Amino acid sequence: MSSLFDQFRVGDVTLPNRIVMAPLTRARAGEGDVPTELMAEYYEQRASAGLIISEATNVSPHSRPFDRAPGLYTAEQVAGWRQVTDRVHEAGGRIFAQLWHGGRIGAMGLLNWQEPVSPSGFNDDIENLHVWGLLANGNYVRVSATPSRAMTTDEVQATIQEYKTAAAHARSAGFDGVEIHAASGYLPHQFLSAHVNRRDDQYGGSVENRARFLAEVVDSVSEVMPLSRVGVRVSPYATYNSALDDAVEEMYGHVAEFLNNRGLAYVHIADQNGWFGAPDMDKILKIFSPRFTGPLVANGGLTIDTAKAMVEDGVVQLIAFGRHFIANPDLVDRIRVGAKLNALQEKGLYAGGGVGYTDYPSI
Repeated sequence: MSSLFDQFRVGDVTLPNRIVMAPLTRARAGEGDVPTELMAEYYEQRASAGLIISEATNVSPHSRPFDRAPGLYTAEQVAGWRQVTDRVHEAGGRIFAQLWHGGRIGAMGLLNWQEPVSPSGFNDDIENLHVWGLLANGNYVRVSATPSRAMTTDEVQATIQEYKTAAAHARSAGFDGVEIHAASGYLPHQFLSAHVNRRDDQYGGSVENRARFLAEVVDSVSEVMPLSRVGVRVSPYATYNSALDDAVEEMYGHVAEFLNNRGLAYVHIADQNGWFGAPDMDKILKIFSPRFTGPLVANGGLTIDTAKAMVEDGVVQLIAFGRHFIANPDLVDRIRVGAKLNALQEKGLYAGGGVGYTDYPSI
């Protein structure tokens, strides 16, 4: 029987435990979306996680759903991330970069007055999209999305190359691997969604065509990063950002099979509706468990006891916690000794300085 505290090998990376720090947007990047010394301190504090998955990190200046989220498309950003990975490694940790493109989740005011791009320029549900900006008074607030335009085929293929470049930059920055963010209604999820993707070229229509963008991103990234160090995050039933589908099982059954054939480090299954008391984890596992034979990372509204049971019973191999890691930099030790967890405070979730970021106490 496995335990949360057993070592586990993800590809060719040995993790000291099965507790993963989930990607958590905190909006602390500096000018030019460059990671800062404060961010390095934050990640170092949490280096006892078996694996840290970084906050969502833009592969392009045309992404940016959240103001002050970091990037991996400039030399300055790579240098900023290097100080983060160095601090994590010096503390004995391991860290993957999550590669992110917001696609239609954007606003011209955050994109140098460029229109957000999307598979089809579908904007009927624009009021449901979640875009965040930093006000001059220091408050971090939701802002209105602006209409997206459909990507040309050439732009789709250029964007695939941006993921490759970002993965190469992640290696240069010292990351141990990368996770492709194909969840939460962001660009790869938009291509998968029959609701959002209404293209009539090779990237739209059939299940296979709508999955082509993600498949080609994975293959492109594999040219600069071994697939044994590449994970993919999916959220098949998520309603966040409205990348919906009437045939989830068909689409994600196909996704599970082609990801399995690539020999990925892991698939990160995010039950986002579980955060709001309407869990879909059993349905997601029903799709992925028979088809993906590599490690599964489960995330989404899980209690510590549920996490322990899932690993002990072999349902999944790794558990990712988000909010618990925000409030408990020493979460692994707290779980190990059964210590009480710090409560999450709303102040400081996004933007700002160390308050609500690096000031949570350890035991």
